[in-house]
Amino acid sequence: MENATILVVDDDREIVEAVKIRMEKEGFQVLCAYDGLEALELVSQHSLQLIIIDVMMPNMDGFSAIMRIRQERNIPIIVMSAKTEDTDKILGLSIGADDYIAKPFNAMELVARAKSQIRRYMTLGDVSKSGQARITVGRLSYDPQLRTVYADEQPVNLTATELKIMELFFHSPGKVFSSEEIYEKVWKEKAYATENTVMVHIRRIREKLELNPKEPEYIKVVWGIGYKLEKK
Repeated sequence: MENATILVVDDDREIVEAVKIRMEKEGFQVLCAYDGLEALELVSQHSLQLIIIDVMMPNMDGFSAIMRIRQERNIPIIVMSAKTEDTDKILGLSIGADDYIAKPFNAMELVARAKSQIRRYMTLGDVSKSGQARITVGRLSYDPQLRTVYADEQPVNLTATELKIMELFFHSPGKVFSSEEIYEKVWKEKAYATENTVMVHIRRIREKLELNPKEPEYIKVVWGIGYKLEKK
């Protein structure tokens, strides 16, 4: 993990420099950009394991940059923003971010969140066992060796967090997982008021996998309990 490369994006150069210094102390390589357009250029030029990006920036804001990045790449993305309203957090997660941290933030919390995202992105994780056969549930399937989810035999472009959620579901079809359980197993940290975060990721997964996301056939909600992958 120490060799991982992180891109830090913010128009506040003091914040960029502070994050850069902290992450370099943790052994990471750090690239810097000061608006969304610079970020896109660096994403196209370098192999990255994490992007930490602000929302409000000139030339191209963070939300627009994330949407552009998500068209091509599944690099984990942490949004950092002074905006703390739930609507802004949900918007960031809805368009493809994997995590969100509000300014001003504790440096150690940002480091912990960064390491968690990179760990999921760079390692197979405990749910992927070499040599395991593909798991099929109706028109959906999962190949643990390739770490790829398929819908109607076509690979689906999932983010690292979305993939971990689906890995959890595929290894226990029919089992109901609470939002707290999903968060703790996927994010690897204690769950606290995480319902919206999990809900947004489930909605994004449905949009990619279900024929009719508004009437999901596979990713089901069990009201008052949680979510499950429906057995077929």
